[in-house]
Amino acid sequence: MIAESLISDSIPSVSPGDTASKVLTLMDVFRVSHLPIVTDEEYLGVISDKEIFDAHDFDAPLEAFISDQLLKPHVHPQQHIFEVAAVASSCGVSIVPVLTEDHIYLGSISRYDLSNQLTILFSPNEPGGIIELTMCENNYSLAQITQIIEGNDARILSLYTWKPNVSTTELNVTIKVNQVDLSGIIQTLTRYNYEIKATFMDQTPLKSLIDDRFDQFMRYINT
Repeated sequence: MIAESLISDSIPSVSPGDTASKVLTLMDVFRVSHLPIVTDEEYLGVISDKEIFDAHDFDAPLEAFISDQLLKPHVHPQQHIFEVAAVASSCGVSIVPVLTEDHIYLGSISRYDLSNQLTILFSPNEPGGIIELTMCENNYSLAQITQIIEGNDARILSLYTWKPNVSTTELNVTIKVNQVDLSGIIQTLTRYNYEIKATFMDQTPLKSLIDDRFDQFMRYINT
């Protein structure tokens, strides 16, 4: 998934001649705290509601806020969604502008849409179980983990790694598989000396079975 496919038609740009009060109104309507300043397709940077409130001059045009210190976060159309997320996080912005290689403004990605698309990548609606492993990053082997899971007739729906503390070598691995019963996978991982931090099993199939049996029982009583 790349940046150009995430551009939202609902995020407006503002121009240097727009007043601060107008920009705040647009931010409120579109539920963002930043908007891109654009003039003749040239991207000048993003303005935040905090900058406007701190200035205490709501009648001032945006050109009064334009300076070398103005944030200019952006991505290019072919950049991956993970790169978009990295820009949004590191710059602390609620929108990420998308520019051509010639720095022509194309549109913006809202943090809300970005979050939704990232969520989809982790297969939250697919039934299955989740396993969290913790290990030294030097011991991480995707090939071996995959072999263990597929050896138990399961497949990986999503997998991501993260470091709880950047100053250590500890690595956490979160895996979602398409099996609700994780017992076989857990036993094999344990046999290979993997440290299992937590497991989460989707109870939806079990709940559906219990609900069905309860409905049958109630129908039996009522007959």
